[in-house]
Amino acid sequence: MNSNIKIKLALDRDAIHQRVNEMGRDISADFKGKDFLLVGVLKGSVCFIADLMRALEVPYTLDFIGVSTYREGTTPSGRVEITYDLQSNFKDRDLLIVEDIVDTGITLDYLLGQLKVRGAKSIAVATLLNKKERRKIDVKTDYVGFEVENKFYVGYGLDYKGMYRHLPFLATLEN
Repeated sequence: MNSNIKIKLALDRDAIHQRVNEMGRDISADFKGKDFLLVGVLKGSVCFIADLMRALEVPYTLDFIGVSTYREGTTPSGRVEITYDLQSNFKDRDLLIVEDIVDTGITLDYLLGQLKVRGAKSIAVATLLNKKERRKIDVKTDYVGFEVENKFYVGYGLDYKGMYRHLPFLATLEN
């Protein structure tokens, strides 16, 4: 671990927990009576989706997809690729995509396009963090945990070069 990297608390465990529970109630109300597939975007959404699953009050099935533009460091490569595909048949099903952070919108736009072409009935998006300031593509986010500044966030599943995912809170990298 680079000792020159400092982190600064952005959102504590209690604030995250409270907001995820609120999102769970909102999503449950909107998805009541629907047979939907909850889709976690790997790897960053794992902590968020685990807590969101416990907050949901309606039945769902679960799957994961890996999509990446980040290869090294904090800068997106610009090239999007599916690194792990869904194992479930989602044709003609409602999907709820669960993201850790929506930044430029490039990754999410690519993912939404792929899932629509492959037959999803409807697609909604829940993101823990929404960084509108960096948007290059206008993508719709249906459920947002927190609107955040243009900083690099770690913790609660989000990483920097594979580190910091274990933190129970969200922090920003400070140099």
